[in-house]
Amino acid sequence: MDRMRRNLAAAACFALLAGACGSGSEHGAAPTKVAARQSVSKPDVKVGAIFDLSGPTADDSTPFSEGVRDYVTDRNGKGGIDGHRITLSWQDYAYKVPQAEQLYSQAVSQGAVAFLGWGTADSEALRPRVTANKIPFMSASYAETLADPKVTPYNFFPGPTYSEQMRIVLKYISEQNPGRHVEVAVFHHDSPFGRSPLEDGTKYIAKKKLDIGFTTYAMPTGAIDFVGQVIQAKAQHASYVVIQNTATAAAKLATSLAGANSTAQIICLNWAGDEIYTSLAGPAAERTIAVMPFAPPGGGNLEGLRDVSAFLQTKNTSVEAKGLRYVQGWFTMASMAKGIENGLRHSGDAKLDGAAIKAGLEEISGFETGGVSDPISYSPTNHAGLQTAPLYQVRAGKWVKLTDPLKA
Repeated sequence: MDRMRRNLAAAACFALLAGACGSGSEHGAAPTKVAARQSVSKPDVKVGAIFDLSGPTADDSTPFSEGVRDYVTDRNGKGGIDGHRITLSWQDYAYKVPQAEQLYSQAVSQGAVAFLGWGTADSEALRPRVTANKIPFMSASYAETLADPKVTPYNFFPGPTYSEQMRIVLKYISEQNPGRHVEVAVFHHDSPFGRSPLEDGTKYIAKKKLDIGFTTYAMPTGAIDFVGQVIQAKAQHASYVVIQNTATAAAKLATSLAGANSTAQIICLNWAGDEIYTSLAGPAAERTIAVMPFAPPGGGNLEGLRDVSAFLQTKNTSVEAKGLRYVQGWFTMASMAKGIENGLRHSGDAKLDGAAIKAGLEEISGFETGGVSDPISYSPTNHAGLQTAPLYQVRAGKWVKLTDPLKA
């Protein structure tokens, strides 16, 4: 994984240098040869982006970033958005908030009319600027604080909030244990991302009067294992372990639980459960349940993955090789592109701005992903694109669908 991060970071630097040495074109996803041959008569749509390619969440952000960038390349190769080519200016911010703020400001000063963010801490730190600049900001953070247009009018994301995922999990646990008290241990990334759904989980238990004990354990970044926290969870008599973290840390925790002969049922929230988790955790991943708003590749011949697969075949790879986060990045950019398309329809070719894109995003209702997720919808009163998510479970090393999409 370290080698992969170094290689990707080097590739990102190369892309930046190539853009700087070129003929004034934005760095990032370049048009395909087909797009380059077209006579471009309409202005480009400039989009900025930051990804964590070298920091603590690079395991998930790296394939996510590739999905975003490849969607742009594929869309440009097909004529762009109504003849407008997307120029995506992206950089690695290494999960550092000051770097995120600097790169966001740089992108806006260079004419970006929309922006793709990554983490919770940086997305929340940028909220005042995003609102003041009127720049639609589609985050990979699903923090509930970013979904309320009254508070964050220009923030969007195509998923159920972390808090909604936690509520879904708590409801599921309660329904699996009628009439019984259940202890739940929540292991979380020690950051705003990790802490995001904790208070809402406690509130949900109280509101619904669930017979659930709810104890939280921070997972220090870079920890070799989590034996100490596992001992505490066993003393709690936790029969469920919920993980709000990335896949690599979640796999370490699963291994620590297995080493302690824990029989607790592991349930991962969105960013913890994927093929990286199953690969790193090995046998310790067996029986793990995960909230998966987007379907993992290899789970069936989904209509929504046909364009993705066709594009990847031109690169001599496959959607199965790229993985779940790649797919999530692809459809995140797809929903942003739909908002831009709607905005262009109202604003005209030469007048596209952030306000028009925001209105275009809020018009999206039932955006189909071909079975990869429930249809994505935004509105003037809700900027979380999904309200539901199915559960998957690891069986014989593979993610298998356990439930239909659930709602708390």
